[in-house]
Amino acid sequence: MNKRILILDDNQAILEVVTEALAYEQFEVLDISLGSQLLEAVDQFMPDLILLDYRLADRNGGDLCLQLKATPAYRHIPVIIFSAYFSANDSRPDGCDGILYKPFDLESLLNTVNEHLFGSMSNS
Repeated sequence: MNKRILILDDNQAILEVVTEALAYEQFEVLDISLGSQLLEAVDQFMPDLILLDYRLADRNGGDLCLQLKATPAYRHIPVIIFSAYFSANDSRPDGCDGILYKPFDLESLLNTVNEHLFGSMSNS
């Protein structure tokens, strides 16, 4: 069975590119654009990993991450925050498992996803 990835971003262009790239890599992908949809989507889709925009039109991604990590049924799911509002010098926000700095390239996206789903990836 393919690994499932849930993506939440309110930027439609980013959502489309990330969804297409992950689907091409044989991940099963569900994308949503509203923070208010997150818990229902997690409950129904049961993702192996969540990619979550930090700044959303209707919610704060950091708050959503904290909510997920406070829920026993979901706390094991790795949450990667995408953000243009943090730099590599900032501490990791809000209990997330990783951060992907916008703008990012597809190689960085895939490396980050694979690292959190499968552990260290070797380039040999």
